[in-house]
Amino acid sequence: MAHREIFWNISHEYIMYVLSFIAVVFVAYAIYRHYKMWRMGKGDERSKNMGSRVWAFVKTGFADGLGHRRFLREPYPGIMHLLIFWGCVILLLAAAVDAITHYLVIPLEGSTYLWFSLVVDIAGILVLIGVILAITRRYIQKPERLNTFLDDGVILSLIAIVIITGYMIEGLRLAATEVNTNPDWALWSPVGLVFTKKTLFGGLSHDTILTLHSVLWWFHAVLVNGTIIYVALSYSKLQHIVISPLNAFFRNLGPVGAPAPIDMETAEVLGVGEIKDFTWKQLLDGDACTNCGRCQDVCPAWASGKPLSPRKLTQDIKTQWQKVANPKSNPPESLPPLIGGAIAEDEIWACTTCAACQQACPVFIEHIVKIIDMRRNLTMMQSKMPENIQLMLRNMQTRGHPWVGAQTLRLRGDWTSGLGLNTLAEDSNVDMLLWVGCTAALSDRNVEVTLALVRVLKAAGVSFGILGEDEPCCGDPARRAGYEIQFQTSVEQNIALLQGYNVKNIVATCPHCYNTFKNEYPKFGGSFNVVHHTQLIADLLKQDKIKLTCDLRSLATYHDPCYLGRYNSIYSEPRNILHAIPQLKLKEMERSHSKSFCCGGGGTHMWFEQQIGTKVNDIRTDEALKTNAEIVATACPYCLLMLEEAIQGKDLQQPLKAKDIAELVDQAMEKSA
Repeated sequence: MAHREIFWNISHEYIMYVLSFIAVVFVAYAIYRHYKMWRMGKGDERSKNMGSRVWAFVKTGFADGLGHRRFLREPYPGIMHLLIFWGCVILLLAAAVDAITHYLVIPLEGSTYLWFSLVVDIAGILVLIGVILAITRRYIQKPERLNTFLDDGVILSLIAIVIITGYMIEGLRLAATEVNTNPDWALWSPVGLVFTKKTLFGGLSHDTILTLHSVLWWFHAVLVNGTIIYVALSYSKLQHIVISPLNAFFRNLGPVGAPAPIDMETAEVLGVGEIKDFTWKQLLDGDACTNCGRCQDVCPAWASGKPLSPRKLTQDIKTQWQKVANPKSNPPESLPPLIGGAIAEDEIWACTTCAACQQACPVFIEHIVKIIDMRRNLTMMQSKMPENIQLMLRNMQTRGHPWVGAQTLRLRGDWTSGLGLNTLAEDSNVDMLLWVGCTAALSDRNVEVTLALVRVLKAAGVSFGILGEDEPCCGDPARRAGYEIQFQTSVEQNIALLQGYNVKNIVATCPHCYNTFKNEYPKFGGSFNVVHHTQLIADLLKQDKIKLTCDLRSLATYHDPCYLGRYNSIYSEPRNILHAIPQLKLKEMERSHSKSFCCGGGGTHMWFEQQIGTKVNDIRTDEALKTNAEIVATACPYCLLMLEEAIQGKDLQQPLKAKDIAELVDQAMEKSA
């Protein structure tokens, strides 16, 4: 019956276990060393709700770990990594099966053994194909986002040598046994068969084959354990095998990009100005980063020529952290400051907080909060910020909204003239509050959207009220600027105001207001049922409370607002509305849904934009133009203004108008009975 002896031609195999034990000791030491370095950071509440965290990790493990969901968004590198990963997993499982069957005297024989041999041979080929793809990508294709270091070549070479020597050992065993005694068995080890007498080892005597097999077997064993020790002692990228799953386990399970509140009365340091000001999880992020560049590829700041690369920022934080952790080699006085040294201020202010980087990262690194934490230090500790940000914050303090310039001449309630709307001060007995938002109340263009939404809500018989002149800013611009003091002031005042009117339900037109109320106010004691106006309209259509009978006869494309899509996973409702409009055809842009490209207005960039490179909104508008659409629909006042600005700045050969979904619904129901 088909079988093989596990330690054929090998004596004193216990030495291999001694080597493996030594390798495990080095791995344990490496983990402890990294743990000590993580503990340089401040505390973080990642150990709460462990049951939910374990379950989330299990689900993620199947989809993103075993299934490589995030990797496979890019086929070439995704398949490359998948082949290496699963090939190595199968080979490790095969080694475990060998040990178990040998020491528990459970025979692996017959057809089971033959299929086992074939699967193991195929697994090694998968790894080699993956390595070849990796070498081709790094040393021939050389994509811009990849930084190739000596360690990359060392790791790929070691993996290839381990696999090839494994096949050579198998070939030598086959040459001395199965090829002569049971040639049918040898066919189930096709790659090892290549190295038998008929090819590389042809003409060798039996004794020579035995000697060569023994020598190569021990070389292979030493090489495998030596590779493990190399990875443990160096800062090799291969350490992500352990660190990346750990980072995925402790990832943020709450709202996207929500900074931790600061206790203004007790905090000695506001934000992050030094490495020790980061949390241990933020330092773990740096350790988990494999420098793959997926975040950089999707970053609107990088794409538009701004100085920010999320990959580089993470790696620069990691480098500074490693230097700080080794004061003997890097005296503190010789190190540059974190902000303005390791990380340039322009990098920190270039971020639009769109969350594309976090969506793309396969190991769940959280870039946004680190950037906001450094902005906090700049604004509140160092009083350093772009002039327009300073003006915006001053306006929030004095006028209750972030807008400067022409918008300051308009009053919040001006748009309500002649509409007969009641404020909550006049009548609070309504089903929901329409939170208009600063931009939708003060920007002439967005006032048109607000009026359209009011007509839609009235037509549907929705019971709603407004705050009018009493409505302040939700505080989002201040928080994204890092000025937590103003944000918490706004939150405290707004919660008191809303609770005073016993507000339970809020409909918001701005995704930034929606996200702030829904995901950030609860940490300060303000819990409300919040919906975005696209969610409400979609629900009204579903209940048949809105009749759309007017044909629009246009081709439209939809721009996903970042704070609606990636932050809150609202993708279907806006599209359902557009599909419900008669004779309106929808054509998606190349980048849509979770891969949508930013308009360039988030992260305070509505009030400040670096005069470096091209404009983000120009890039996005060019993508809309490629669809040949006549309408680019959106559902965010920031996006609407940014898209309109870009459209007006172009000499277009084709008509293109930016419209909010509420406007399109209003148009489609104009002729309703």
